[in-house]
Amino acid sequence: MLQTTLRALRHRNFRLFISGQMCSLIGYWMQNVAQSWLLYRLTGSATLLGVLAFAGSVPILLLAPFAGLWSDRANLHRLMFATQILEMLQAAALAALALAGVIAPWHIVSLSMLLGILVAVELPVRHAYLLELVGNKADLPNAVAVTSMMANTGRLIGPALAGLMIGWVGEAGCFLLNTLSYIAVVITFLMIRVKPSTRPASHASLLQGLSEGLRYAWSSIPIRILLMLLAMTGFLATPYVALMPAFTREVLQGGAEEMGFLMGAAGLGAVAGTLYLASRRNVRGLLTVIAYAIFGAGAALALLAWSQRVWLALPLLIIIGFGILVTSVSVNMILQTIVDDDKRGRVMSLYTAAFLGIAPFGSLAAGAVADVIGVAATLTAGGLCCAAGALYLAHKRPQIRAHIRPVYSRLGILSK
Repeated sequence: MLQTTLRALRHRNFRLFISGQMCSLIGYWMQNVAQSWLLYRLTGSATLLGVLAFAGSVPILLLAPFAGLWSDRANLHRLMFATQILEMLQAAALAALALAGVIAPWHIVSLSMLLGILVAVELPVRHAYLLELVGNKADLPNAVAVTSMMANTGRLIGPALAGLMIGWVGEAGCFLLNTLSYIAVVITFLMIRVKPSTRPASHASLLQGLSEGLRYAWSSIPIRILLMLLAMTGFLATPYVALMPAFTREVLQGGAEEMGFLMGAAGLGAVAGTLYLASRRNVRGLLTVIAYAIFGAGAALALLAWSQRVWLALPLLIIIGFGILVTSVSVNMILQTIVDDDKRGRVMSLYTAAFLGIAPFGSLAAGAVADVIGVAATLTAGGLCCAAGALYLAHKRPQIRAHIRPVYSRLGILSK
């Protein structure tokens, strides 16, 4: 069972990549929680929590399509390595300001935006880079699931550690640990040896390349509908993360340690989701899985809003983490399977923009609305809308299946 679930790890380059990224992602989540807590401690504003999430993610929406086009043309290994070095420098700057005791809210927001710019370049490249790391399409869906498992294991461990470390060494200690985590990333990238993907000698212009990718995605009913549902999830469901400091204090009357464990519960649900997806033999049946996942996450989010005890919130956050993760990664797996190789970077950049790029607008709106009607009512509205989106997908599922089936048949997936 374990050998099937983790089959992509039999590739040496992929193993090296995962080991380095595991360290840095634990550090990333420690920094993410610590900077949110620091900002709320300094200002007491839920609106600024939304601004922070917006600043860190809006570059993804604006820049990801360009990064996707770039990834269809550039050396992916070198581009990934460069983004990791720059992200390490960003973490070092945040740590230096905090350790010097001069950090201000605008420093936190500005450096979050800088990291968002780097992530906007990194994510589409990362999605395309997976094919070079595993070397064949047969193991690509499993590599997507294992990569997500790694990311969400970091999400499980990082926030819980941050909740403890904030009490022990302060937010600055979390920022410093994140900086040091990139040492493992540098070492593993120096050891990776990949065969670069073949690139055409000449390219269309920038605008032609972008418009070609957009037309391709829009003309495909499965790609179009799945990206729209992913955008809905990013706008309505994921803003709960930005509101966690306010939710912890206002609804649960808790502190940083409680928030760390709550975020860790969502990470636990996400890890469970990746284990489930990695154990699947192929992508058949994932449309049904997505519909259930969105509905479950929406219902749990609406119930979370009115849970006034930590022990009630923890299982609901596990369900939310599971549902959002299964939705996003299942869409990723389907897209990676059906997309043409020469448009992989551009389509995956649209995937990144639809989920992570739309999320900051949801966070910004949720923060502003929460200051007016309260955190609980804001979370309830988002959860109910997600449940309605799941019903829409259930209605459109036969139409999507009719368009996907020929692709699955050509790849031999239906016979497995």
